Amino acid sequence: MKSIFISLTFILLASFTNITNNTTVHQFKVKGIDGKTIDFATFKGKKVLIVNTASACGYTPQYEGLQKLYEKQKGKLVIVGFPCNQFGGQESESENTIKEFCKKNYGVTFPLSVKIDVRGDNIAPIYKWLCSKTENGVLDATIKWNFNKFLIDENGKLVAYFPSSVTPESDELLKLLK
Repeated sequence: MKSIFISLTFILLASFTNITNNTTVHQFKVKGIDGKTIDFATFKGKKVLIVNTASACGYTPQYEGLQKLYEKQKGKLVIVGFPCNQFGGQESESENTIKEFCKKNYGVTFPLSVKIDVRGDNIAPIYKWLCSKTENGVLDATIKWNFNKFLIDENGKLVAYFPSSVTPESDELLKLLK
């Protein structure tokens, strides 16, 4: 009987620890490229695709696919781009120039944040959460280049991580949006 009690206590403690340590993306607010706050709590009930972006990268044409996906999934999916200049200096422009570039060349209407760091000593808190299993409760990820993608479910939980080579049109990603 004592071992059953100890086992049940352990299970309850493990469950409680998991509940208290597993936060959601909904806790984050970031500064938008337009000066407004992007409050992830407003995305409750929708899937969210978070992407670190750059304007002068071989993967930059993915902006077009991201915009098409955003339009097709409107109301069910929010895409948030995070410009970053940590990979080959491929996002060295001002935030206003980035915003204009994205609108003019790819018709981007999904939210973009101000430039951030997605790794290293100055990593943005949202990316610290995305990349650390101890923070997100799901997986560890290492951002190696631009256009890495994180899919969040309707409850704010991390579902999957995709490297740069997985495009917005990839079956690997699209099957998780159904």
